[in-house]
Amino acid sequence: MNPKLPYILLVGAAVIIFILSCMLLSRGGRSPSCESQPSVVEKTGSMSQSLVFADLTAEEMSQVVRYLQGHLGVPLVDTSRAKPSDNCIASVDLQVPAKAEVLRFLDAGGARPPREALAVLYFGNQPEPNITEYVVGPLPTPAYHRDVTVHKYGGKVPYHRRPMLGSEHKQLGVFLETKAFAAAPTFMQEVLEYDRTNVAFQPRVPHGFQSGDRVTWFVLFQNVSGFFVHPVGLEVLVDHSSLDISQWAVSRVFYNGQYYRDMAQLESAYVQGRISVEKVRKAPWDGDFSSMKPRARAAALFPVQFEPQGPRYSVRNNHVLFQGWSFAFGMSVSTGLRLFDIRHKGERVAYEISVQEALSVYGSNCPAGMSTRYMDGSFGLGRYTSPLVRGVDCPYLATYVDTRSLSDSLRPKKRRASLCIFEQNMGSPLRRHYSNLQSLYYGGLVNSALVIRSIATVGNYDYVWDFIFYQNGAIEGKVQATGYPSSSFLHGDGLRYGNRLWEHTLGTIHTHFVNYKVDLDVGGVKNSLVAHDMAFEMTRAPWSPEQQIERPRLTKKVLDTEDQAAFRLQSKMPRYIYFAANSKNKWGHQRGYRMYQLAVTRRKEEEPTSTSIYNQNDPWTPTVTFADFINNETITNEDLVAWITAGFLHIPHSEDIPNTVTVGNSVGFLLRPYNYYDLDPSIYSHDGVFFTSKQDFTACEINPLACLPKTASCLPNFPPFTYDGFQNMSRL
Repeated sequence: MNPKLPYILLVGAAVIIFILSCMLLSRGGRSPSCESQPSVVEKTGSMSQSLVFADLTAEEMSQVVRYLQGHLGVPLVDTSRAKPSDNCIASVDLQVPAKAEVLRFLDAGGARPPREALAVLYFGNQPEPNITEYVVGPLPTPAYHRDVTVHKYGGKVPYHRRPMLGSEHKQLGVFLETKAFAAAPTFMQEVLEYDRTNVAFQPRVPHGFQSGDRVTWFVLFQNVSGFFVHPVGLEVLVDHSSLDISQWAVSRVFYNGQYYRDMAQLESAYVQGRISVEKVRKAPWDGDFSSMKPRARAAALFPVQFEPQGPRYSVRNNHVLFQGWSFAFGMSVSTGLRLFDIRHKGERVAYEISVQEALSVYGSNCPAGMSTRYMDGSFGLGRYTSPLVRGVDCPYLATYVDTRSLSDSLRPKKRRASLCIFEQNMGSPLRRHYSNLQSLYYGGLVNSALVIRSIATVGNYDYVWDFIFYQNGAIEGKVQATGYPSSSFLHGDGLRYGNRLWEHTLGTIHTHFVNYKVDLDVGGVKNSLVAHDMAFEMTRAPWSPEQQIERPRLTKKVLDTEDQAAFRLQSKMPRYIYFAANSKNKWGHQRGYRMYQLAVTRRKEEEPTSTSIYNQNDPWTPTVTFADFINNETITNEDLVAWITAGFLHIPHSEDIPNTVTVGNSVGFLLRPYNYYDLDPSIYSHDGVFFTSKQDFTACEINPLACLPKTASCLPNFPPFTYDGFQNMSRL
C-alpha cells in the first residue's frame, strides 16, 4: 500500500468535513421564511352577507350603461367626448339598499335586497336641460329604471349645478388656447414665453356669485412639476354658461394686481407700455424648488414592519375580520371610503361610518384665490382615489385592494392597489402598569390596531383617509392632508393673506373641514343622546364640619331634541356625549359609545348624505341643505345619526415647500366605549403580557416576548415592488 495514501485519505476527509460544516453553518445562519398560521374564523356574521354593500363590479357597471343606452329613448354620447349640449352618463355607482331591508336580511333571515345602481345623467340635449338620477336594477341583469330625482331633491336638478366633466375641462383648455390667449399674442409670448405647452391652468370654484352662474376664474401657472406653486400672475375669467361652446367668452382678466376687460385690452395696454410687468424666472421641467425628488442619496433603509406568522386579519371580498372586529367596506364615487355593518365581539356597534365632504375656504388678494370655496365631494373623493405605493403610502406588506368606478366615461376604470388594509403596531402600550408597591409585577398590552386606508388626490391636495380599529373597542376616523398648497401670485398687500413661499409665490390662508356620517347602533337600532360633564360643588367635610371642600361631581342630561344636539363649531359643549342603549351593563349603567364635535339627527332614508355633489356649483341655492336636517325632532329612543365635523386652519409657510407634510395637518374623531362593556374587552387579547417578580420572565410560557428570537427570527416574503399609478386610468 502506498504509505502516502492514509495521509491523502485524512486530508480528503478533512476537506469533506470542512465543506459540510460550511454548508450546515450557512444554512443555520440563514433565518427561515416566515410562515402564516392557520387563521381563526371568528363568529361575526356571514362573509357573503357583506356583499349587500359591495361596490359594483365592472360587468355590473357595463350592464347598467348598456341598459340605459337601450331604454331611455334618447341618444347618449360617450362622456369623454360630450359637449355641454349633449346627453351623457356622468357616473354609475352602487345604490345602497334601505337600512330596514338590509337589517331584515342580515338579522332576521329576510330576503336579500335587490342589487341596484344609481346612475347620474346629464341631459343637455333637451328643451329644459337638467340632471337626472335613475335607480337601475336588478343587477346583474337590469330590467327596470326609476327616476328618483324629484323624490330625493324635491324637484329636477338645474343643469348649471352639474359638476364639470373632464370633457368640459378640455374644451375650456382649447378655448383658452385658441380664443383667449390668441387675443394677446405679444403679451403671451414676451411676458410668459408662451409656446402652447409651458402654461398650466387650474379652475376655481364656485362658478360665480349667484344661482345660475357658470363663470370660472382660471389661474395660470408654469407647466412644471408641482405647478401649483408656480403662478405667473395671469388669471382669466371665462363665462361658459352657454351650452353652445362658440358662445363662450372672456369676462375679465387679472394681471399683477390690475383688472382688464378682456385679453385684447391687456394686449393693448402691454403694447402701449401701460402695464407693470413682473416677469417670472423660467423654472426647469422638474419645478426646481417644487420638485419632490430627494435632495439626498439613499442611505440605511428605514424600519419595515412585518408579521412573523402572517396577517392576523382576513379580507374576503369586501369583508374584514380582525381581533373581534368585522366590517364591510366600499368606495363611493363622490364621498370615497365607507364602512358598513361594523361589529365588535359579534355585536353591531355601527351600521355605517362614511366620509361625507372635504371643504376648504381660501383668502387672497387675487380674484381666483379670494373666491375659492372647494367642496371636494363634487369632484369625487372616490373617483380620484389614487394607487398606493408599497412601503410609503402603506406598509410594504399591507393587503392591497383594487377599486373600480365609472365616471367621465362609458367604460369602468380600475385603480389598482387603491385601498390598503394592515395591522399596525403603534409603538406604544394600549395600557400598562408597573407595580413596585406591595406586589411586584408588570402588566401591559401592545397597542396593535387594524387600519383601512385610501388616499384621494383632488387637484393639489392629497387626503389620507383612515379608519382605525383598536382592541379596546374604540374606532378612530382620521384624515391627513398633504400634497401642494394652493397659491396666488404675490403682489401688493398679499402678505395679509398668507406667507411668501418663493420669489413670486403667496401661500394662501385657508381652512380644511371634513364631515363624516356615523350611524351608530349601540345595543340595537334605538338610542338616545346623553351628556355627562363635571361641575364643582362646595361641601363640609363630614369628619370636620368646620372645614369646606370643593369637589367635582358628575352632571347628567338627556338631550331630547335635534336642536339641543346640534353644536356649532367651537361652541361650548359637554365633554362627554354618548349614544346610549336601552340596555345596561353589569354595573347598571346605560351602555354607550362616546363621540365629539357633532350634530345628531334622527336617521331618515331621505337624508342619506349631509351634502350633495351639486352644491359646489350652486351654493347659493343648495340642492341639499344640512341645516334642514335639524328641525327640533325628538331624538329619544330613536334611530340616530351623528354628523361629525373636524377641521383646522392652514397658513402655508416656507416648510410647505416643496409640499405639505402630514405632521400637524391631521384631524378626525374617536368613538369610544362608555360603559358599553363590563370591563375593558382588550383584557381578552392574546397580545397581553404579565409577569411577577417571582416568575421566570425569560420563559416563553410565562412571557411571549421571550420567544421573539424564535418566533420572529424569520425572513418575510416581500413581493416585488410594482406600481400601476401611471396606467391607473386604463379602461377595463
